[in-house]
Amino acid sequence: MMFDRDEIARLSARAVFGRKAKAQGRDGIAVSSHPIVSKVATNVLRAGGNAVDAILAASLAQTVVEPHMTTAFGVLSMMHYDAKSGVTSYVNGSMNAPLAGLPGFSPADLANGRSVAVPGFWSAWEAARERLATRSRETLAAPAIELARSGIPIYPFLYGMMFEQAGKIGLSAEGRDIYFQEGALRGPGDWIANPRLADTLERMAADGVDYFYRSGFTEKVVDTVRKAGGVLTMEDFDRYEPRWMEPAWGTYRGYRIAGSPPPDNGGTHLIEILNLVEQLPLQDWGMPTESADTLYWLARFCLEVSLDGADQGDPNSWPLPLETILSKDYAATRFELMKMRDPRPVDRARTPYPGSTHLTVVDRDGNVATMLHSVMAMPWSNGLIVDGMNLWAGGGHFFRTMPRPGDRATCYIAPHVIFGPDGRPVLAGGSPSVALIQTCITNTLNILDFGMDIETSVHQPRIGGPVYTSLTPNSISIELDCGTLEIQAAARERGLNFELTGPWSVHAGSYEGVHISEDGVSSACADPRRAGAADAV
Repeated sequence: MMFDRDEIARLSARAVFGRKAKAQGRDGIAVSSHPIVSKVATNVLRAGGNAVDAILAASLAQTVVEPHMTTAFGVLSMMHYDAKSGVTSYVNGSMNAPLAGLPGFSPADLANGRSVAVPGFWSAWEAARERLATRSRETLAAPAIELARSGIPIYPFLYGMMFEQAGKIGLSAEGRDIYFQEGALRGPGDWIANPRLADTLERMAADGVDYFYRSGFTEKVVDTVRKAGGVLTMEDFDRYEPRWMEPAWGTYRGYRIAGSPPPDNGGTHLIEILNLVEQLPLQDWGMPTESADTLYWLARFCLEVSLDGADQGDPNSWPLPLETILSKDYAATRFELMKMRDPRPVDRARTPYPGSTHLTVVDRDGNVATMLHSVMAMPWSNGLIVDGMNLWAGGGHFFRTMPRPGDRATCYIAPHVIFGPDGRPVLAGGSPSVALIQTCITNTLNILDFGMDIETSVHQPRIGGPVYTSLTPNSISIELDCGTLEIQAAARERGLNFELTGPWSVHAGSYEGVHISEDGVSSACADPRRAGAADAV
């Protein structure tokens, strides 16, 4: 066994919100939103695997350990830097819209089969393994299979989401078998196992992509989805392909940025926002905690760039002038135009409920892998489970940009690697949740502009996304201690509409990044807004 029951219990007991400790070292490091997941990654590194081996094993284990945030029936996209060749590459395993189309798609559809998009997780996982990893499918899937079969204790975050979604989880016999006991929802500390999922993962590891996309399992999925009102077909699965892509490239004050390229347009959003930040005297003003000007403009940049991104579709069939969008000249013009008008209102219907995970791994040779994988929706939204696997309601992202039938979805996820003037990686990471753009920008500025240690950075207050529990429309969230009351009042007087949330709000993202110093030491610290941990070899 890779884990004994006592070790699983100890690691799970650390899966709590709040202040986190930094890890650092030269021989490999991993950071994720659960201590078990980070340990899976470093175990692979200790056994001689590279960064991609580690992140693939960890991501599949994460679908077991964090079923409220991700699933192997979801999406997966990864940025990779190869230290030997100097090549940076990106694999997009995001979702496709069904070929049949979704006319009249509405929020009510999140509760039925129309919410299920064509998943890319397993196809991208296998593509990354074949090109960049050194271990077999069976070896990398083994930790996930063991965890699904032996079980894990229910930790607070998992229980909270189970409680919130109990009505959906309990719709299916499989959901009741996993999460209920004698008709009642299992409670914190109870152990849950998912033997059906373990069996499914074993078949996926043995038979690869064909089992997931072209087998009796696929037929069962399609039948389940269609009986629930969905439109997926076997052809939707058969035609799915991951995309190997050149990263989107930009610069910021002497640094070079490799960001996720559209249709994963969060990486281009980072470059766009940093181009706008270059228009500000940031060193004179200071961070948002110190300056109403910085708070105001940083919130506007993040918000409006994200809203503009909703006009972008799959570049394979949708015109996208990326060179223009990422140019410094466009940023200068954009800033001048923003000065003459008030902040744009938030379109709340475009923002899905948080549900995703990010993890980053650096190995002893300096290879970097940083990945987002996700349910991209409120967990268990549609209550559909097949052979232990949650069929996620990925269509929640179609409210931002509805893809053309068969096209790839546009998603503002942002795996990225930032390189120093000497060409070496200095920062790699990303974030889940609705405020992932704000999270990535804030931590980038903290570390690159203001010299913060990564542990200090992730614990700083930040701007968040729309507040779901709010009764006030068209507002973003700002954490309570993000600036003094006077700074906040000054930003509000300028027209920035926001609501305060408590410190370390789950709606303010979760930075899962690694900082690499000039002497080669890697440092990471899990975000206090999730239940994660950093672990070094």
